[in-house]
Amino acid sequence: MGRGRQKAKHTKVARELKYFSPNTDLSALEKELAAASTSTDEPDYEDKWADLYEDEDETEDETEAAEEQAEEESDKN
Repeated sequence: MGRGRQKAKHTKVARELKYFSPNTDLSALEKELAAASTSTDEPDYEDKWADLYEDEDETEDETEAAEEQAEEESDKN
């Protein structure tokens, strides 16, 4: 098939897909979505590395101490 005929065929198929609207069974869709939301097949997310590292929340005192230490190190250099 030549490129012109191939493009025409693809255009025809695309147009059919764009304007085709089958009747939707909304009650079946509602049942399917309700069943999917109640299933708990997957466990909640659990970070397996969380207990290896401290939280990043630092208190104000820790931040000031870290800044002072950085200043002292830069003064030494």
